[in-house]
Amino acid sequence: MSKLICGNIFLPMRRMPSHKAEMVSQALFGETIRVTDELTGWVKIETEFDGYSGWSDKNHLIHYEIPEGLQEFVLSRSLECITEAGTKLVVGPGSEIYEPDFQRKAFKAGDRLFSVIGEFNESFIIPEGQIHETALRFLNTPYLWGGRSIYGLDCSGFVQLVYKIHGVKIPRDAGKQAETGEVIGFVKDARPGDLAYFDDEKGRIVHVGMILPGNMIIHSSGYVRTDKLDHQGIFRLDINDYSHKLRVIKRVEGLTV
Repeated sequence: MSKLICGNIFLPMRRMPSHKAEMVSQALFGETIRVTDELTGWVKIETEFDGYSGWSDKNHLIHYEIPEGLQEFVLSRSLECITEAGTKLVVGPGSEIYEPDFQRKAFKAGDRLFSVIGEFNESFIIPEGQIHETALRFLNTPYLWGGRSIYGLDCSGFVQLVYKIHGVKIPRDAGKQAETGEVIGFVKDARPGDLAYFDDEKGRIVHVGMILPGNMIIHSSGYVRTDKLDHQGIFRLDINDYSHKLRVIKRVEGLTV
């Protein structure tokens, strides 16, 4: 079982080895992945960050060797850069880099060197402000089933990405996320950054969003948006009705910012 660094801006992970199969998640640039199986033209990969697995087109897999003894840093902002071969790319928040050199405006991803175009300082690896303020930077990002990048986010991928930027690891799927953390009994006792979970008529957790100040919530539903939240659920002013029924609010352990 080989370990590699994802060199794609993001790498789609599918439920089955087929382009028609459901995309269940994505590996982000710089994340460590393990190749656990292989079929003709496809590899099954597992992301080390959250243990999620899926099938990826082998031809789409760009990978770098893992550096020894180096610490990875999580990007808090998008970064435009250029490879040694002269290829330009935009690396999004939540991606992982090694050896950031702010003076030389360069970093490594695995064993490859990248030059940064434009500004590069500590604010790119140290999030500024509180976690809900980071979440607000993703407003209007389109919804994408299985997405966890700036190019498209599903509801659980959105909150997982924001928490990753702030140094906290939570599960990939909303159902698993809801099993962690401290229960907050009432909306009035919630604080910005807490996670609210919503269920369907069968009691299954089907949606998640992040609490904002002023009885508001930010969540990915069609796109990343803000709406009102009360003890019943999410109330959308545009339809003058509730869109999601509140099940539970959880406070995530380990959050310091």
